[in-house]
Amino acid sequence: MAILPLLNISIPGILPTPTYMPGSLALLSLCMVFAALALSYNLLLGTAGMLSFGHALYFGAGAYGLGIVLENAGVPLFPGILIALVGGLVIALVTGAVSMRVSGIPLAMVTLAFAQAGSVLVRRNPQVTGGEEGLGLNTDNVPDWLVGVADTRNLYWFTLAVLVIVYLVVLWVDASRLGHLAEATRENELRVRVLGLRPYTGKLIIFVIAALLASLAGMAYLLLQSGTVPRSVSADLTITVLVMVVLGGVGFRWGAIVGGVVYTLLDQRLTVLAGSDAIAGLPAVLRVPLSEPLFILGVLFILVVMFLPGGIAGTADAWVRRRRGERARTSLARLDDADASADTAPEEVKA
Repeated sequence: MAILPLLNISIPGILPTPTYMPGSLALLSLCMVFAALALSYNLLLGTAGMLSFGHALYFGAGAYGLGIVLENAGVPLFPGILIALVGGLVIALVTGAVSMRVSGIPLAMVTLAFAQAGSVLVRRNPQVTGGEEGLGLNTDNVPDWLVGVADTRNLYWFTLAVLVIVYLVVLWVDASRLGHLAEATRENELRVRVLGLRPYTGKLIIFVIAALLASLAGMAYLLLQSGTVPRSVSADLTITVLVMVVLGGVGFRWGAIVGGVVYTLLDQRLTVLAGSDAIAGLPAVLRVPLSEPLFILGVLFILVVMFLPGGIAGTADAWVRRRRGERARTSLARLDDADASADTAPEEVKA
């Protein structure tokens, strides 16, 4: 992925231009932003088993937080990122401390309420957030190598670095005692309490880490899009990310990345397909539904849930396990045959 901008690779129907050109690099960068966001959500849902409908609040907090800091504080980009991360940390601690008091559907409803409150604040304060028009990026304090179409390659590498950082943090959490505690709490919280552990603290830390990773993805989104809009805080975005994770496979890190990339590619390219002459020339009974990208995405999601219930990664993992099981059974059968041959050999010699 790091050397992709240096190569001349064309994938018709998926990438609009060769890989070294700004169009494809911008699309791939957007894919990596949402892959990072899906990874952060998978940490909540896959590792800790927490269903949240408000995860977009922290994505938007990162995007709007960095935009507001760059607009009003006059600090350079990277100190601005640190300040915005601190702001995201405070929001995550406050909302997480309340949300973690419940679980299951009540948790989803509480996080949804916080996301809706954040969306209202963004829309009702145009003097700070730009309101319905969104917040543009003030490039005065952004390095020149991250500004403009000519520097899309640098933005691509920046978003790739963000994705790698998010992946490494998620990998570290999953392999740590914290991750094991979160998995145990997901399976049986009462048993964790009986063992003398504190599931509330573990869930809160996981919640905050996932929120910070989502904020980091939001900052990459702000730089890539040269601004942000209220949808980045809405519950609709959280539902979209949930679809990405389910599409890729809940509980699989690489599945979250694949789900984020596949969904983003489909969302972007189906929009182009919907406005093409090929669709316009179809009969109305086909043209009307096929001209709506969300309809096609919805049908694809239904098919995945029906025929690939484990998502892309879950289905691939099940297939690999099945093949390994068949190989193991074949090896055992061969060993049994070899043992049987060894047992009958003396009788044949006697005869």
